[in-house]
Amino acid sequence: MITTDYSGLSKTEPFKKLLIRLKSRAGRGSSGRITMRHQGGGEKALYRMIDFKQNKIGVPGRVESLEYDPYRTAFIALVVYNDGERRYIIAPEGLEVGGRVLTSEDAPFVPGTRTSLKRIPVGTFIHNVEMNPGKGGSLARSAGSSLEILANEDGYTHLKMPSGEIRKVLWGCFASIGQVSNPGHNLIVIGKAGRSRRMGIRPTVRASAMNPRDHKYGGGEGRAKRGTKRPKDKWGNITGGRKTRKRKKWSNKLIIKRRK
Repeated sequence: MITTDYSGLSKTEPFKKLLIRLKSRAGRGSSGRITMRHQGGGEKALYRMIDFKQNKIGVPGRVESLEYDPYRTAFIALVVYNDGERRYIIAPEGLEVGGRVLTSEDAPFVPGTRTSLKRIPVGTFIHNVEMNPGKGGSLARSAGSSLEILANEDGYTHLKMPSGEIRKVLWGCFASIGQVSNPGHNLIVIGKAGRSRRMGIRPTVRASAMNPRDHKYGGGEGRAKRGTKRPKDKWGNITGGRKTRKRKKWSNKLIIKRRK
């Protein structure tokens, strides 16, 4: 079993005014039927309301604490602004308690600041990137993730995604400087079934261990071959070797290079 190192986090209680209780649906939709399998149970947790927009332009803030968030892989930072308001933001790697946070068109290029893409130098790593101006960050928000700026031209910024895809985003969109915190998250080893259940993950049965009526791979004595040309899910849909993106999607013109 391998766990995350929490030694750098603050030993404080979360800010109550930014906490809400989300109803646990155990993978069920509005009709009460399971639409996402293998979910249910898990420890109770309070959701932290994160400010992905960080739209307090020109108002400096100070990091009051660095905290664990049970609903995401990255750590979060509680920021108190000069006007007294407190907000949670995704904490970048290198941001410490007492550090300064600023969203501005003339913000310095240090972890914790946020500015428009057209200002950020080529080669800089960024996170929490907007896809439409003013909508709030939606790219590079998980632990250890970041995007690299490759170029600025013709009103667009060219960004290299973690997948290798190169994509154009309007350079009026805002982005935060630096890499998201907790880069060692990909090294975690769950270690035992009980820990997985406490995370809200229920067991997954191998398809080859099922009966023929339950899955395309079911049945047979001992270890039987798959018997089909392409890998499929339990409903017979192809799961490997076929692209699922719409061929005429409007945003295809924004993709310079597809991921491998």
